[in-house]
Amino acid sequence: MGDINGMVMFKIFRHVFVFFWLATSAAAQSTVWIQVEAQPTLNEAQSRARSYAAALDDVAGYYLGSGWYGIVLGPYTDADAQSLLRTLRNNGQIPRDSFIAFGRNFQQQFWPVGVGAATTAQPLPDDSPNAVNEPVVEAAPLIIPDETPRQARQSEALLNRQEREQLQVALKWAGVYPGAIDGAYGRGTRAAMRDWQTANSHEATGVMTTSQRAELLDAYNAVLAGMDLRLVQDKAAGIEIKMPTGVVAFSKYDPPFARYNPKGDLPAQVVLISQEGDQNRLFGLYEILQTLEVVPTDGPRTRNNRSFEIAGTGKDLQSYTFVSRDNGRIKGFMLVWPTGDTARFDRVLAEMKASFRRIDGVLDPAMSQPNEDQATDLIAGLAIRKPRLSRSGFFIDGAGTVLTTIEAVDQCERLTINTDTEAEVTLRDDALGVAVVRPTTTLAPIAYAAFQTAVPRLQSEVAVAGYPYGGVLVTPSLTFGRLADLRGLNGEEEIKRLALTAQSGDAGGPVFDNGGAVLGMLLPRNGGNGQVLPAEVSFAVNADNILGTLSEAGIDAETTDTVAFVPPETLTLLAADQTVLVSCW
Repeated sequence: MGDINGMVMFKIFRHVFVFFWLATSAAAQSTVWIQVEAQPTLNEAQSRARSYAAALDDVAGYYLGSGWYGIVLGPYTDADAQSLLRTLRNNGQIPRDSFIAFGRNFQQQFWPVGVGAATTAQPLPDDSPNAVNEPVVEAAPLIIPDETPRQARQSEALLNRQEREQLQVALKWAGVYPGAIDGAYGRGTRAAMRDWQTANSHEATGVMTTSQRAELLDAYNAVLAGMDLRLVQDKAAGIEIKMPTGVVAFSKYDPPFARYNPKGDLPAQVVLISQEGDQNRLFGLYEILQTLEVVPTDGPRTRNNRSFEIAGTGKDLQSYTFVSRDNGRIKGFMLVWPTGDTARFDRVLAEMKASFRRIDGVLDPAMSQPNEDQATDLIAGLAIRKPRLSRSGFFIDGAGTVLTTIEAVDQCERLTINTDTEAEVTLRDDALGVAVVRPTTTLAPIAYAAFQTAVPRLQSEVAVAGYPYGGVLVTPSLTFGRLADLRGLNGEEEIKRLALTAQSGDAGGPVFDNGGAVLGMLLPRNGGNGQVLPAEVSFAVNADNILGTLSEAGIDAETTDTVAFVPPETLTLLAADQTVLVSCW
């Protein structure tokens, strides 16, 4: 009798438990949020939550994990959330790619400040900018029974190939799956699932349950919140591609570019590229694009006869460019994004690559109209990369070695000679203010300096060759003057005083006597003592002191003691062959 009563009580208890589980499961499923954005910093997320709260009700913010902060509306029942989602989307009050979220990833609530999280509260990461962990009221977690491993396999078996591949993509994004995206769940995929389960405090079975798959995909898709990815057909450019229309909008046509500029705080850009052309034009475009500010120099480049790719990452921005040639038409795209926001950049770029398609049409060069914004440092409206500083220099041997001013080589990430040739500093003499720069590839200058060892005559004519306006002029200029003194104002033996009006860009240039021999190198006009000298007062390092420094470094320089005369026209040609532009980037 006791056994019978026990069995009856067990059955009753089981029915009650199942009923309670179904009720709590249904309640849990009916409680959802509308996720409208995700931001990579707490400051940005708080700012965006504040903006939404000024126009909408029920705004909340939660830390989502992996360095992301979500802005959501809710909680609502599923039916109410679906209805509100449609209304807010149609009214343009939230991004088009806002979606229903179940709150599985919600951790510490950061908006409104001081309100308890809907799930068990966890602290914001310690390295969050300005993270303030306010006291919160921790709600009791609702524990929902999950699938058993057998049930998980059964639900997994219902996934189609595309869904299985999407899960592998999300696992790769989570950093646990290095394998191929093939939809086949072998040992590599199972190991990735176990690693993900361990990292997210689940039992490591190697088979993800329905809720775990949803949790992973929620986190994966949260990165794109606010991007509003849409398929855009630019019929003038003849290109169809997905674009993050939540952050960029069409600006103008500047053939061969169709420009989509930032429309909010995120400094993102999309540039479509479209023009007629053959292989030579493709190769020329490859070189030109690498001179733009939006194409950082640090990154891989690949090029073949029909296409090229350029990736670059700089201090403030990163970009990717793809261009291909087909049937006499060159088309492609460029994505520009702030450096550090790699998760969103990679996801948006993947969507753009997968959706890029050629359609009829190509940009008409006649669409480009002259306007008052024209400038020599723009290519079709895009700014050319410019050096931090440019000064002059001159060849001192047949191998292309250059002498220049210390000012030209200080605090540079890279150096170039005449813009195109990479160079490196091999010698610097801070006391004299001179530096020696060598090209990293072979150069064969037409002419190089011959240093004058004879004592020059006071008040004799001299000339400085240089680039007074940086790289604005493509050839060096000569500035004529006189040798005012063999010493500096305080009797310095290593410098000469010149009666000559030079510009800052001339510093580092050669000072010629009237026979074409080099008397020294022009120094920058930086008094350092607050004294302002007349514009016609300049100084040059003596040739003898330069020769001493070069000799100690094992550099042989050509000398002469001949005092001759050459006409200004000949001196101009000689200066053009010897003088170079040294740029600090």
